Amino acid sequence: MATGVPSAAATDAPPTLYAAAPYPERLREALTALSQACDSGVSDASEAASFTVSDTLDAAAAAIAMSAEADDGSDDAVARISEELLREVHEFLARSSSNQQQMAMDALSLVLPKPVAKLGAQSGGCWDIATAVLKFFVTNCSPRDMLSILCEALDAPIELPNGLSSFVLLLNALAEVLTSIQRRHVEQVKVALPAVLKVMRATVSECDEEHGKAAVDLFYAAYGIGNAIQEMCKSVVNRNKEDLCAILGLYSLQNIALVSRSRQHDILSACSIVLQHFRLIKFSGFSYLGLLTGSDVTSAMDKLSKDDVEDDADFLEYFSFAMDGAALTAVWTYMHDDVSKYAGEELELALKVVRDNHMKKWEAINMLKYVLSSISYPWIIKSHGINLLLSLVGENNVEEISNHADLTSYAPRIFATLKAIESVMMAAPEASMRKKAFAALKKVISMVPSSQRFDILQALVNNSMSPSLTAILLDLVRGEVLRESRQADIDCVESGGFQSHGELPPWASHALELVELILRPPEGGPPRLPEHTEQVISALNLLRFILIIDSRGPRPGKLFQKETLHKVHSEWLIPLRPIVAGIQSENERDDSEIANQIVCLLNPVQLVLHRCIELVEEKMKGC
Repeated sequence: MATGVPSAAATDAPPTLYAAAPYPERLREALTALSQACDSGVSDASEAASFTVSDTLDAAAAAIAMSAEADDGSDDAVARISEELLREVHEFLARSSSNQQQMAMDALSLVLPKPVAKLGAQSGGCWDIATAVLKFFVTNCSPRDMLSILCEALDAPIELPNGLSSFVLLLNALAEVLTSIQRRHVEQVKVALPAVLKVMRATVSECDEEHGKAAVDLFYAAYGIGNAIQEMCKSVVNRNKEDLCAILGLYSLQNIALVSRSRQHDILSACSIVLQHFRLIKFSGFSYLGLLTGSDVTSAMDKLSKDDVEDDADFLEYFSFAMDGAALTAVWTYMHDDVSKYAGEELELALKVVRDNHMKKWEAINMLKYVLSSISYPWIIKSHGINLLLSLVGENNVEEISNHADLTSYAPRIFATLKAIESVMMAAPEASMRKKAFAALKKVISMVPSSQRFDILQALVNNSMSPSLTAILLDLVRGEVLRESRQADIDCVESGGFQSHGELPPWASHALELVELILRPPEGGPPRLPEHTEQVISALNLLRFILIIDSRGPRPGKLFQKETLHKVHSEWLIPLRPIVAGIQSENERDDSEIANQIVCLLNPVQLVLHRCIELVEEKMKGC
């Protein structure tokens, strides 16, 4: 063995750490070669030498990362090697002559930001030295060149845990670059933000609670980018300023959404970051009313998509959570006192305007679907989202107002909002939250004009994937049947007992369609029992209720014609009776706990089914 190179076994250092030990010497040799190439003034030679420097640092960073993963107690030694490597680069840049320095700076700036940031993520004094090296590049190189270089460096997979810290270094450097740009501000921001937001989105998706502090540091660095854009806004005028402010507002809303999605042990600890973005949003000219209804987000998107449609469409895709962020601005005021105090009277006035304007109220309610429907937001945020929704709807009866509104164009959005509330109602971990979501569901449905309410309920039942949820919705339909039938009785009395004959009233027709959907599933065959017991008993109760209503009140006409009664009797009820009886009989012979539970579940079905058959047969006798 050569005597000049000690073996790993002959040293106290772990093998992985020993692998990184030769790199400081290799780096010094590479920097010397670069210095000589710069002295010669040959650009190709300096470029080749700079790649050698970069390769050396990359290899060192990989070896150091391997040592860190080994968890062999060598963290301090790893930090010392990283610090030594960074110090060599920093001292080289500082001691170069002016001509030599610029050539070296230009060559190294192309290749060093990424490895320098990786080494800077180590503990000890690495951070400060890496920051100083990156500042050298930012100060002495073209801002436009550095912007492209740093964006390219950001386009890398996240390597946890230190990868987040390296991105923070790069984002901090990028923020400095943005503040030094003198022209084409909007163009340069459109280059930078996609790289930034890709990193932020990847961070949210890949980081767990154990990386909470590093993630928070990254969120603050992203705020630094927003702060730099704010400074740019102050130095430009006219259309450029309008576009930059629109971009800044969308960027901050995107960040609020990403912060709210992060897997923090305590999401409320991120309040200070959210509050900083609130300030940027306010500076951008976004109003709380425009955020509550989403109109400011739409306006900003439209403003930025007027020029190069294709390029702008690609750019706007990076703000895919901006609507979420707009809804979350109000939700955060319900979550944290500091945010609530900052929003203050301005938000209260916006909420009052929304509550007093029926259409704006619908716009604000529909905005909350972005938060409630996503599986990415924690339950505490969804809980406060439901609180906000209940606050928007209010305690007053809104039926009289809503009946005069035409919400046909809103129907798809209303349906999506109700499905989002359903998801909270069915999946929330706490009973109190599920109860609160159910109250919100009923209130929002009550806001739908009576002429469209059955259509919405029918769509919800048709798209329900849960027997329990279907049963709940059918019970709501029963409430609507009661309300409509009472109104029909009043109308009948007021018209002197006159009532048209022949066709079922719309409310009865809709209700019977839903009963048939459950008792005669569209896929064929009888309903699945005992799995769908809840929805079957709700459908039977709805049918029983309609039959009883038809036997009472001042209306002389009948809801059911002979053909309808025959269909209900022979196709819905009679085929169901032997099925229920057979399942009950089979489980009564089995003395297991599960069998006893099935019998208990089917007893109410048997009772209501029997009563429905009695009522139908009584009516058939009178036909």
